[in-house]
Amino acid sequence: MASTGSGFWSFGSEDGSGDPENPGTARAWCQVAQKFTGGIGNKLCALLYGDAEKPAESGANQPPRAVVRKAACSCHQKPCSCSKADVNYAFLHATDLLPACDGERPTLAFLQDVMDILLQYVVKSFDRSTKVIDFHYPNELLQEYNWELADQPQNLEEILMHCQTTLKYAIKTGHPRYFNQLSTGLDMVGLAADWLTSTANTNMFTYEIAPVFVLLEYVTLKKMREIIGWPGGSGDGIFSPGGAISNMYAMMIARFKMFPEVKEKGMAAVPRLIAFTSEHSHFSLKKGAAALGIGTDSVILIKCDERGKMIPSDLERRILEAKQKGYVPFLVSATAGTTVYGAFDPLLAVADICKKYKIWMHVDAAWGGGLLMSQKHKWKLSGVERANSVTWNPHKMMGVPLQCSALLVREEGLMQNCNQMHASYLFQQDKHYDLSYDTGDKALQCGRHVDVFKLWLMWRAKGTTGFEAHVDKCLELAEYLYNIIKNREGYEMVFDGKPQHTNVCFWYVPPSLRVLEDNEERMSRLSKVAPVIKARMMEYGTTMVSYQPLGDKVNFFRMVISNPAATHQDIDFLIEEIERLGQDL
Repeated sequence: MASTGSGFWSFGSEDGSGDPENPGTARAWCQVAQKFTGGIGNKLCALLYGDAEKPAESGANQPPRAVVRKAACSCHQKPCSCSKADVNYAFLHATDLLPACDGERPTLAFLQDVMDILLQYVVKSFDRSTKVIDFHYPNELLQEYNWELADQPQNLEEILMHCQTTLKYAIKTGHPRYFNQLSTGLDMVGLAADWLTSTANTNMFTYEIAPVFVLLEYVTLKKMREIIGWPGGSGDGIFSPGGAISNMYAMMIARFKMFPEVKEKGMAAVPRLIAFTSEHSHFSLKKGAAALGIGTDSVILIKCDERGKMIPSDLERRILEAKQKGYVPFLVSATAGTTVYGAFDPLLAVADICKKYKIWMHVDAAWGGGLLMSQKHKWKLSGVERANSVTWNPHKMMGVPLQCSALLVREEGLMQNCNQMHASYLFQQDKHYDLSYDTGDKALQCGRHVDVFKLWLMWRAKGTTGFEAHVDKCLELAEYLYNIIKNREGYEMVFDGKPQHTNVCFWYVPPSLRVLEDNEERMSRLSKVAPVIKARMMEYGTTMVSYQPLGDKVNFFRMVISNPAATHQDIDFLIEEIERLGQDL
């Protein structure tokens, strides 16, 4: 049956050429790609359809292929039809590119060759036959290449070589077998959006210089607040440089809400403030307390149960203790998706306690916020709608390229009042448009990167249903891993029961340790297993997964999945690789 699709990339036909694996489709795709992208489309087709030899893994030391690009001519026609001389990058420098006179053609040639390097890296990132990492020790990389900065400029051929070398030793965080961090994967639409924002190279502080981006931030934050459950998406928010800064914003705003005078008079004008968070929470709460002058000793860690969830009765007990000492509890930070166990604190119970004692409730959902996109899993954040503020990092579970972190605040105007400084050279009050769209004065930063466009464009491309499918798949893969290893010889789970998030925490116990009694010697030896296996993984370059100790538990593997490119076969590979690399320990 012929394809009925239409549009730019549709090549359906009755002879089967609509199949992407069919050479006819390949030729048609390449013809269109070459027409619109020149050498980029041609080289990408060569990579995808085998029309040229695939770049070798060690190709970073090979001369760039860009030396055959065409240079600018002397005419002023646009587009030019004159014959061009070959570009020789060995004789060109950055000063020959735009805005140099006649710099248009060298610039296009140079950027196309940079794009070729990037596209090759993108394709290789999804190729399971390539390494996740080409690991070298720091001293080896320092000795192998000259990284020092010099007074004299290098030519463009050397600049392209640096681009290749840098990517050669970069970790392929989009690789289906990279499980090391909470943020993994490489989304093509998000990548395109990142390239666009770098090209636009503007700042987010006023509508005047970022009109579309400011509006997109407005509509995206409103949508996120609606999903949290605040009526009509009311409230405020901002995209910040990461979850740690978002959490610090929450502490600042909570403090300002209770003691507005702190903005002008500082901590000397307020009583001893106390914040509460679970013992499994992110370290950024203490960092924020240190930065804001509250002090790390003023962050009280609440006990957790065996699954890593905050115990509400201990929270209430510690609040009462602080009040009896004359201290002022001002913030409780509950965690929705802890970093190690992936635990979700009981938000409804925490909300009841915060309401009872009139304390600001913050929810750090940097890792778990993505589950709000899933009808199947969003119940794990029940009660988040009662929070005063929420941290949500789409660059984690939702796969948006780094960085993309949002701080959402339920009360509109509070963030502005807390942070504004009325800089008259930026935020003039007699501009000819609605000044509420000049959002820069509610941020700590002056210069602020455009982070929203990646999320907005991906949301348009995927829809909410696409993010839901992404989240559900990653959770299913985690359950698949758990079901395989929970009763498998040589594996011990760190806590009982199915994980709530994609965090699967376990020990691999080599054969030599399986016969030992559970005593101090066994724990001492077991603590060395995960670091050795991890080191071997990196040296072979086959996969990466994190490990750590926690409390009285010695080093264990913390497997997390947020890359939708991963499959059951990749989970199987990880298990087999752990066993291969750890059998002799």
